[in-house]
Amino acid sequence: MNERKQNLLKIITAHYIKTAQPVSSKLIAEAGDFDLSSATIRSEMVELEEEGYIYHPHTSAGRVPTEKGYQFFVDNFLPGLKLAKKQQELIDKTFKNFKNFEPKNLKDLAKNLAELSDNAVFVAFAANDFYYTGLSNLFDQPEFSQQQVVYNLSRVIDHFDQAISKIFNKIDSEVAVAIGSKNPFGADCSSVLAKYQLKDSQGILGILGPVRMDYQTNFNLVKYSQQVINKLGQ
Repeated sequence: MNERKQNLLKIITAHYIKTAQPVSSKLIAEAGDFDLSSATIRSEMVELEEEGYIYHPHTSAGRVPTEKGYQFFVDNFLPGLKLAKKQQELIDKTFKNFKNFEPKNLKDLAKNLAELSDNAVFVAFAANDFYYTGLSNLFDQPEFSQQQVVYNLSRVIDHFDQAISKIFNKIDSEVAVAIGSKNPFGADCSSVLAKYQLKDSQGILGILGPVRMDYQTNFNLVKYSQQVINKLGQ
Protein backbone atom coordinates (compact mmCIF):
# COMPACT_ATOMS: atom_id res chain seq x y z
CA MET A 1 0.00 0.00 0.00
CA ASN A 2 1.41 3.40 -0.92
CA GLU A 3 1.93 6.09 1.71
CA ARG A 4 -1.04 8.18 0.62
CA LYS A 5 -3.48 5.33 1.06
CA GLN A 6 -1.86 4.39 4.36
CA ASN A 7 -2.43 7.89 5.67
CA LEU A 8 -6.00 7.88 4.37
CA LEU A 9 -6.74 4.57 6.08
CA LYS A 10 -5.23 5.95 9.28
CA ILE A 11 -7.50 9.01 9.13
CA ILE A 12 -10.61 6.92 8.39
CA THR A 13 -9.87 4.49 11.22
CA ALA A 14 -9.00 7.16 13.79
CA HIS A 15 -12.11 9.19 12.93
CA TYR A 16 -14.42 6.19 13.09
CA ILE A 17 -12.93 5.08 16.42
CA LYS A 18 -13.64 8.53 17.82
CA THR A 19 -17.12 9.14 16.43
CA ALA A 20 -18.62 5.71 15.58
CA GLN A 21 -19.89 7.37 12.40
CA PRO A 22 -18.98 6.21 8.85
CA VAL A 23 -16.40 8.49 7.25
CA SER A 24 -17.08 10.14 3.88
CA SER A 25 -14.63 11.64 1.41
CA LYS A 26 -16.39 14.99 1.84
CA LEU A 27 -15.86 14.94 5.58
CA ILE A 28 -12.14 14.21 5.17
CA ALA A 29 -11.75 16.94 2.56
CA GLU A 30 -13.59 19.51 4.68
CA ALA A 31 -11.61 18.57 7.82
CA GLY A 32 -8.40 19.46 6.02
CA ASP A 33 -6.64 16.33 7.26
CA PHE A 34 -5.85 15.30 3.71
CA ASP A 35 -4.67 17.85 1.15
CA LEU A 36 -6.57 16.37 -1.79
CA SER A 37 -9.90 16.98 -3.47
CA SER A 38 -12.98 15.10 -2.39
CA ALA A 39 -13.04 13.29 -5.76
CA THR A 40 -9.43 12.09 -5.38
CA ILE A 41 -10.07 10.97 -1.81
CA ARG A 42 -13.20 9.13 -2.98
CA SER A 43 -11.16 7.35 -5.66
CA GLU A 44 -8.57 6.26 -3.11
CA MET A 45 -11.33 5.06 -0.79
CA VAL A 46 -12.75 2.91 -3.58
CA GLU A 47 -9.35 1.24 -3.93
CA LEU A 48 -9.10 0.68 -0.17
CA GLU A 49 -12.54 -0.89 -0.27
CA GLU A 50 -11.60 -3.15 -3.19
CA GLU A 51 -8.51 -4.24 -1.23
CA GLY A 52 -10.65 -5.13 1.80
CA TYR A 53 -9.50 -2.46 4.26
CA ILE A 54 -12.78 -0.56 4.51
CA TYR A 55 -16.38 -1.25 3.62
CA HIS A 56 -19.43 0.77 2.67
CA PRO A 57 -22.47 0.33 4.95
CA HIS A 58 -25.52 0.42 2.72
CA THR A 59 -27.23 2.88 5.06
CA SER A 60 -24.48 5.49 4.77
CA ALA A 61 -22.36 7.32 2.21
CA GLY A 62 -19.28 6.89 4.40
CA ARG A 63 -16.83 4.05 4.92
CA VAL A 64 -15.95 1.97 7.96
CA PRO A 65 -12.77 -0.04 8.66
CA THR A 66 -12.91 -3.82 8.27
CA GLU A 67 -11.01 -6.20 10.55
CA LYS A 68 -8.24 -6.10 7.95
CA GLY A 69 -8.24 -2.32 8.14
CA TYR A 70 -8.05 -2.31 11.92
CA GLN A 71 -5.26 -4.86 11.79
CA PHE A 72 -3.25 -2.70 9.41
CA PHE A 73 -3.83 0.28 11.71
CA VAL A 74 -2.62 -1.69 14.75
CA ASP A 75 0.39 -3.17 12.95
CA ASN A 76 1.60 0.12 11.51
CA PHE A 77 0.55 3.01 13.72
CA LEU A 78 0.79 1.89 17.36
CA PRO A 79 4.55 1.54 18.02
CA GLY A 80 6.32 4.55 19.48
CA LEU A 81 3.26 6.20 21.01
CA LYS A 82 3.31 7.11 24.70
CA LEU A 83 0.63 7.08 27.35
CA ALA A 84 -0.67 10.49 28.37
CA LYS A 85 0.98 11.86 31.51
CA LYS A 86 -2.30 12.12 33.45
CA GLN A 87 -3.05 8.48 32.72
CA GLN A 88 0.43 7.46 33.85
CA GLU A 89 -0.02 9.41 37.07
CA LEU A 90 -3.33 7.69 37.86
CA ILE A 91 -1.79 4.25 37.36
CA ASP A 92 1.26 5.21 39.46
CA LYS A 93 -1.03 6.53 42.19
CA THR A 94 -2.88 3.22 42.29
CA PHE A 95 0.33 1.36 43.11
CA LYS A 96 1.57 3.88 45.68
CA ASN A 97 -1.19 2.77 48.06
CA PHE A 98 -0.05 -0.86 48.05
CA LYS A 99 1.59 -1.89 51.31
CA ASN A 100 2.01 -5.53 50.36
CA PHE A 101 1.99 -6.07 46.62
CA GLU A 102 -0.35 -9.02 46.01
CA PRO A 103 -2.51 -10.08 43.07
CA LYS A 104 -5.73 -9.00 44.81
CA ASN A 105 -4.47 -5.41 44.81
CA LEU A 106 -4.72 -5.40 41.02
CA LYS A 107 -8.48 -5.06 41.32
CA ASP A 108 -8.02 -1.37 42.04
CA LEU A 109 -5.88 -1.08 38.93
CA ALA A 110 -8.57 -2.82 36.86
CA LYS A 111 -11.19 -0.33 38.06
CA ASN A 112 -8.98 2.61 37.12
CA LEU A 113 -8.18 1.12 33.72
CA ALA A 114 -11.89 0.59 33.07
CA GLU A 115 -12.45 4.27 33.77
CA LEU A 116 -9.52 5.40 31.63
CA SER A 117 -10.35 3.15 28.67
CA ASP A 118 -14.16 3.31 28.95
CA ASN A 119 -14.06 -0.44 28.26
CA ALA A 120 -14.15 -3.62 30.32
CA VAL A 121 -10.98 -4.76 32.08
CA PHE A 122 -9.99 -8.08 33.57
CA VAL A 123 -7.09 -9.41 35.61
CA ALA A 124 -6.43 -13.15 35.62
CA PHE A 125 -4.34 -14.34 38.57
CA ALA A 126 -4.48 -17.93 37.34
CA ALA A 127 -6.33 -19.85 34.65
CA ASN A 128 -9.46 -20.10 36.80
CA ASP A 129 -8.99 -17.14 39.12
CA PHE A 130 -9.89 -13.77 37.66
CA TYR A 131 -11.62 -10.46 38.25
CA TYR A 132 -13.38 -8.23 35.75
CA THR A 133 -15.03 -4.83 35.86
CA GLY A 134 -16.44 -2.18 33.53
CA LEU A 135 -18.98 -4.31 31.66
CA SER A 136 -21.40 -1.38 31.72
CA ASN A 137 -18.86 0.51 29.59
CA LEU A 138 -19.16 -2.16 26.92
CA PHE A 139 -22.93 -2.26 26.88
CA ASP A 140 -23.00 1.52 26.64
CA GLN A 141 -21.19 1.46 23.27
CA PRO A 142 -23.37 1.98 20.18
CA GLU A 143 -22.26 -1.38 18.74
CA PHE A 144 -24.11 -3.14 21.54
CA SER A 145 -27.48 -1.55 20.93
CA GLN A 146 -28.41 -4.59 18.82
CA GLN A 147 -30.05 -7.40 20.76
CA GLN A 148 -28.11 -10.18 19.03
CA VAL A 149 -24.76 -8.54 19.78
CA VAL A 150 -25.71 -8.16 23.45
CA TYR A 151 -26.76 -11.81 23.54
CA ASN A 152 -23.45 -12.92 21.99
CA LEU A 153 -21.44 -10.88 24.47
CA SER A 154 -23.51 -12.19 27.37
CA ARG A 155 -22.67 -15.75 26.35
CA VAL A 156 -18.99 -14.84 26.27
CA ILE A 157 -19.20 -13.44 29.79
CA ASP A 158 -20.97 -16.59 30.98
CA HIS A 159 -17.99 -18.62 29.72
CA PHE A 160 -15.29 -16.13 30.62
CA ASP A 161 -13.45 -18.69 32.72
CA GLN A 162 -13.16 -21.06 29.76
CA ALA A 163 -11.78 -18.35 27.48
CA ILE A 164 -9.16 -17.31 30.03
CA SER A 165 -8.19 -20.92 30.68
CA LYS A 166 -7.55 -21.46 26.96
CA ILE A 167 -5.31 -18.43 26.55
CA PHE A 168 -3.56 -18.28 29.93
CA ASN A 169 -0.46 -20.18 28.86
CA LYS A 170 -0.46 -18.77 25.32
CA ILE A 171 -0.13 -15.09 26.19
CA ASP A 172 3.45 -13.90 26.60
CA SER A 173 5.17 -10.71 27.74
CA GLU A 174 4.49 -8.88 24.48
CA VAL A 175 1.28 -6.86 24.41
CA ALA A 176 -1.10 -8.65 22.04
CA VAL A 177 -4.03 -7.11 20.17
CA ALA A 178 -6.76 -9.56 19.12
CA ILE A 179 -9.31 -8.10 16.71
CA GLY A 180 -12.80 -9.41 16.05
CA SER A 181 -12.70 -12.98 14.75
CA LYS A 182 -9.23 -13.44 16.28
CA ASN A 183 -10.41 -12.35 19.72
CA PRO A 184 -10.72 -15.26 22.18
CA PHE A 185 -13.59 -13.49 23.93
CA GLY A 186 -15.85 -13.24 20.90
CA ALA A 187 -15.92 -11.85 17.36
CA ASP A 188 -18.04 -8.82 18.33
CA CYS A 189 -15.17 -7.43 20.42
CA SER A 190 -11.44 -6.84 20.43
CA SER A 191 -8.99 -7.25 23.28
CA VAL A 192 -5.57 -5.97 24.31
CA LEU A 193 -3.73 -8.51 26.46
CA ALA A 194 -0.40 -8.96 28.19
CA LYS A 195 1.12 -11.28 30.76
CA TYR A 196 2.60 -9.76 33.90
CA GLN A 197 5.13 -11.15 36.35
CA LEU A 198 4.39 -10.80 40.06
CA LYS A 199 7.12 -12.28 42.25
CA ASP A 200 6.84 -16.03 41.62
CA SER A 201 3.51 -15.94 39.83
CA GLN A 202 2.20 -14.78 36.48
CA GLY A 203 -1.11 -13.38 35.38
CA ILE A 204 -2.87 -11.69 32.49
CA LEU A 205 -4.07 -8.11 32.24
CA GLY A 206 -6.57 -7.32 29.51
CA ILE A 207 -8.89 -4.67 28.13
CA LEU A 208 -12.01 -5.83 26.30
CA GLY A 209 -13.90 -3.43 24.06
CA PRO A 210 -15.74 -3.12 20.77
CA VAL A 211 -13.88 -3.75 17.53
CA ARG A 212 -14.00 0.05 17.24
CA MET A 213 -12.00 0.40 20.47
CA ASP A 214 -9.30 3.03 20.90
CA TYR A 215 -6.38 0.69 20.18
CA GLN A 216 -3.73 3.35 20.72
CA THR A 217 -4.88 4.25 24.22
CA ASN A 218 -5.66 0.69 25.28
CA PHE A 219 -2.35 -0.65 24.00
CA ASN A 220 -0.49 2.00 25.98
CA LEU A 221 -2.60 1.47 29.11
CA VAL A 222 -1.87 -2.25 29.14
CA LYS A 223 1.81 -1.84 28.29
CA TYR A 224 2.46 0.81 30.93
CA SER A 225 0.52 -1.11 33.60
CA GLN A 226 2.44 -4.28 32.77
CA GLN A 227 5.75 -2.44 33.12
CA VAL A 228 4.81 -1.00 36.51
CA ILE A 229 3.54 -4.35 37.82
CA ASN A 230 6.65 -6.16 36.68
CA LYS A 231 8.89 -3.57 38.29
CA LEU A 232 7.09 -3.57 41.64
CA GLY A 233 6.65 -7.33 41.60
CA GLN A 234 10.37 -8.08 41.47
